[in-house]
Amino acid sequence: MKIVMLDGATLPVPLPALPGCTDWQVREQTAEDAIVSALKDATVAITNKVPLRAATLEQLPALRFICVAATGYDCIDLDACRARGIVVSNVPGYSTQSVSEGVIAAIFALRRQLPDYASTTRAAWPEAQHFCLHRQPIQDIGGATLGIVGKGDIGQAVAKLAQALGMKVQYAERKGSTTLRDGYVSFEQMLASSDIISLHCPLSEQTRQMIDREALSKMKPQALLINTARGGLIHEADLAMALQQGQIGGAALDVLSSEPPAVDNPLLQPGLANLLLTPHIAWASQSGVHNLIEGITANLTAFRHGQPINVVS
Repeated sequence: MKIVMLDGATLPVPLPALPGCTDWQVREQTAEDAIVSALKDATVAITNKVPLRAATLEQLPALRFICVAATGYDCIDLDACRARGIVVSNVPGYSTQSVSEGVIAAIFALRRQLPDYASTTRAAWPEAQHFCLHRQPIQDIGGATLGIVGKGDIGQAVAKLAQALGMKVQYAERKGSTTLRDGYVSFEQMLASSDIISLHCPLSEQTRQMIDREALSKMKPQALLINTARGGLIHEADLAMALQQGQIGGAALDVLSSEPPAVDNPLLQPGLANLLLTPHIAWASQSGVHNLIEGITANLTAFRHGQPINVVS
């Protein structure tokens, strides 16, 4: 069984070879025009973000299993995999603790104005007239309303941590839905009533750019937007304009629509001081990385034994 990982450099530690597997290759990265040659005669492909679409899969007759080294699997053409009898598994839940804590950290950073104070204190404090230096208004976390879009494992973990801090939590119904599930508020009500909005839903044609100019206009003037899910959930030019004009209070983004982003991405422009931007690392605590590698190994082992687990297609 030939196993090839297409983007091993996305892991901060090496992926250990599957015990007993003699044909094992971990490539640091694979360009799209090199995928077919990289997977020639491979039975198993491991990919984090390298896309495997129908046109590519048609040229890989030996491929029988795809292990996505992540929870999200929007880089895989599931319909094409089903048609070709290719099993696809992901690694669910490995980053729940890491990402949920990252969301709470972002809330503290923005509500407490930590980036601004940390970046200006060394120069500004010696010039202050009093023992403390008031630059930006500081808001409490307790009592704030958190709107969560997506009630999966991570969304629920964020809710649990937020409630422990005294926050009020509400889950948003799907955008455009005409029905309201028990325990949910409408998407529009969530936008209008939340002090913080955190995105935890998959990227699909229904959710793509769900946060656009119209949605941003319905948010509170001091509301915060947090995205640790997929960058494509947000219309980036609209968000950049909203931040620039002070339409919302700020944003914390761990993901962008293209990664790495183009240098002209509107959210990379200078002057967006109310934007906290990190390079897709909310998942990457030491426990998150350990859980991911354990999950990949478990998926490969189960497939080799003819009993695949965590199957999404």
